[in-house]
Amino acid sequence: MMQLYYSPTSPFSRKVRVVLRELGLEKQISEILIDPWTDAALRAHNPLSKVPTLILEDGMAVFESAVICDYLDQLARSSGASAGVIPEEGVSRLNALKWQGLADGMMAATGRLYADSNRDESDRSEFVMERQAQAIQSGIDAILDGLAQLRTEDPHLGTYSVLVALCYIDFRWPDRRFDIPVRVRDWMAIMSERESFAETVFHLPHDADQK
Repeated sequence: MMQLYYSPTSPFSRKVRVVLRELGLEKQISEILIDPWTDAALRAHNPLSKVPTLILEDGMAVFESAVICDYLDQLARSSGASAGVIPEEGVSRLNALKWQGLADGMMAATGRLYADSNRDESDRSEFVMERQAQAIQSGIDAILDGLAQLRTEDPHLGTYSVLVALCYIDFRWPDRRFDIPVRVRDWMAIMSERESFAETVFHLPHDADQK
């Protein structure tokens, strides 16, 4: 059986875990919750020691969430488990990958800003922090402008990625530091009802596993 190393606070892990469920492949992959900072088994498979990391049945390690999602999409199509979450060609495919790219950038900026915010003031760069904050808010604004491309009744990889990114902002900034418009929050509420999101809620490592 394939194995997926993940962390419950990693948005990139959550994206893969959501896609796994949307593709109907969750019974084919064992999900292993780890601490990527200390787990020796992860580093043995992935020289970057990052999550998510997918271990195939032949032992090959696949890492970076976009690569894993692409692999899972092809696997689901070839096995007949699903029609996939990445359109196969044309503008539809580019659109899905574009939104994934925006969401991944927002996730990275949110994680960087959160980490920097917890540093001593003498060890922070206000310029870098402001740049990350601007990227996050600009991403939210772009989502509002492009919400028509993220239809809840016809979701794709980009749709799932965007929701994970927005949920990650709320997870790291529960005080609502960032302005997520009502229309976007209404969209988030509808999408969050999907079983794949209910089963992969962000939580701290010391909490009970909510797989």
